Amino acid sequence: MKGLAQRQLVVVTGKGGVGKTTLAACLGRLLAAQGRRVMLLEVDPRQNLHHLLGVPPTDGAIAEAGDRLWLQNLQPRGVLEDLVRQKLKVAALSNRVIASPIFQHFADGAPGLKEMALLGHALRLARGDLKLKVDTVVLDAPATGHSVSLLAAPLVVSEVIEKGPVGALAREVAEFVADQKRVAVVIAALAEEMPVQETLELIALLEARLGRPPELVVVNGLYPALPRLTTETPRGAEAAMDLWRQRRSANDRELARLRDAWKGPLLELPLLPLDRGAELVAALTETLAEEWANGRGR
Repeated sequence: MKGLAQRQLVVVTGKGGVGKTTLAACLGRLLAAQGRRVMLLEVDPRQNLHHLLGVPPTDGAIAEAGDRLWLQNLQPRGVLEDLVRQKLKVAALSNRVIASPIFQHFADGAPGLKEMALLGHALRLARGDLKLKVDTVVLDAPATGHSVSLLAAPLVVSEVIEKGPVGALAREVAEFVADQKRVAVVIAALAEEMPVQETLELIALLEARLGRPPELVVVNGLYPALPRLTTETPRGAEAAMDLWRQRRSANDRELARLRDAWKGPLLELPLLPLDRGAELVAALTETLAEEWANGRGR
C-alpha cells in the first residue's frame, strides 16, 4: 500500500462490475490524505467518478474533488487533438489539421494512438508540463484486457512511428509505463468464480505482454462473517441467514483459489450496507487507511 504513494501513475483495472471505479476513488482519496497531490482520471464517457466523490460532472475540465485531489474526465480523441494544438500552437493551423480528412483517418485508424495520447497526458500531469502539477495520477482504466492494450499501446506506436514528435512521445511514454518504480497496476476483483478467473487471466496477460505483475489485487464486497443465532434473531430469518451463509461460503472458496494462484499483495474490502456514492467511498477509504497504517497486503 505505501509503495503506491511513490508512484506517479496508478492504473486501476478489473472486470466490469467489480467496483473498479469505486476503488479508484478510494485510492485517490487515500493518497491525497497521505499528502500527495492526486489527479483522478477517467475515460468512461458516462462520468461515474464525480458521483462517487460528491462533485458536479467535469465535462472534460479539471475539477477540485477535495484537499489535494482533482478529477478530470478524458476522451482519448480529445487528448490527441490537444496534442496537435500544443505542437502547432497557431490555432488556425491546428484547427485546419484536426479538421482534415487525413488527420481524421490517422486518428481513427492508427493502432494505439489515442491510448498513447491518454498515457502521455498522465505523464505530462505528473511531470508538471501542464497547468496543474500533481504527484500521482490515478487512472480509472478500461476493464481487464482493454487495460493491457492501453498499457501496451505506447510500445506499439513507437514501433510503427519511429520519427517525428509522435514517435518521440511514444518512446517516452513506453519507457514511463515500463518503469515499475513510477507506474503501478492495481486490480479490483470480487470473490466470485468469474471475477477471480478473469483476475488470474489478467495477471497472466500483464506478465506475458508487459513483463510485469500487478502491484496489488483488491477483493471488494466480501460478505461479513455470519452472526451467531440468538434468541433476538427475528422469526422467519432462517432463509435470509441461509443465503448469507451460502454467499460467504462462496466468497471463502474463491478467495482461497485466488490466494493459491496469486502470491503477491492482496487486500480485502467488506460489503457495506451503503448505496454507491460518496458515503460508501468515505467508509471504504477509512478501511484502506487502516490497512495502510498496519502495513497489510496479504
